[in-house]
Amino acid sequence: MTATAIPPQINPPAEWQLWFDGSAQPNPGRLGLGAVLVGPLGQRQDYSAQAPGHGCNNEAELLALGKALELARQAGARHLVLRGDSDFAVRHLRGEAVTQVARLKVLIAAIRAQLDGFASARLEWVPRHRNPDADRLSRAALGLPDKPAEWPGIKRRRKRP
Repeated sequence: MTATAIPPQINPPAEWQLWFDGSAQPNPGRLGLGAVLVGPLGQRQDYSAQAPGHGCNNEAELLALGKALELARQAGARHLVLRGDSDFAVRHLRGEAVTQVARLKVLIAAIRAQLDGFASARLEWVPRHRNPDADRLSRAALGLPDKPAEWPGIKRRRKRP
């Protein structure tokens, strides 16, 4: 009987989960940033802050993502799954869309540079109802109450007179 070598087990890299959201009140107006970082061992860090100055909701989304990436780097994350409900941020950072707004171009370039500092980073769009904690944190930064997200497939019925 001959012994066979058992191949070494290859473990996938430990992925960190990151959710981000930004709010502008009014739009354009004050900017609220929210982020949730969850490590592979369940460690969690929430972030909620008002950004200096004023801007639009797209700027708030990008600033929230930038701050979330800073938190991930400080926590030692190397592999990230980033989730946000901003179609603008996700499509522009993936290179699927281009903006002509100079202020947003600068933010997008800065975030791409931050993303390059990680071994891997996967950016995913999620509907708002799947991003409740980051949404709550971004609104709380502006002193706004939670805004419940509608679930898909649920239609509000009008009351009949």
